[in-house]
Amino acid sequence: MRGARGVVVSDVAVSVEVPAPAGTAWLALTDWERQGEWMLGTSVRVVSGNGRSVGSRLEAFTGAGGVGVTDLMEIISWEPPVRCTVRHLGKVVRGTGAFHVQARGPQHSALVWSEDLDLPFGPVGKAGWLVAKPAFALGLRRSLERFARFAESYVVGR
Repeated sequence: MRGARGVVVSDVAVSVEVPAPAGTAWLALTDWERQGEWMLGTSVRVVSGNGRSVGSRLEAFTGAGGVGVTDLMEIISWEPPVRCTVRHLGKVVRGTGAFHVQARGPQHSALVWSEDLDLPFGPVGKAGWLVAKPAFALGLRRSLERFARFAESYVVGR
């Protein structure tokens, strides 16, 4: 599939079972300022809007020691307590990402995190992604494992 920049688009989806009700998982997930507690090497902040509506913008920095990638995102779909979709607006990270919370009973849920990335640099980007994708997916998996523990003990406003 071709993206807006005419380069290969790549899909990644990772899921985790969450020992918390879907509503709690949703609130924990969309507590943007606390995502750094479970998302590896990442800090997130709301840069415009309220962070809980279409058009709000988020900024995530992933890296260490000031070296990394800043990912500017705009919420393009807000369907609480089920789905949030963002459009990545950066120079390097472009495409869409989605968080989908699925109820699995009164005390359990699942979170699916998917990314549809518009890769830069044409064939070079595609080749680089073949090397980077397993590490990227592993990082998502580890982050979601941490999210499950975070959501299990999540308290609103703490």
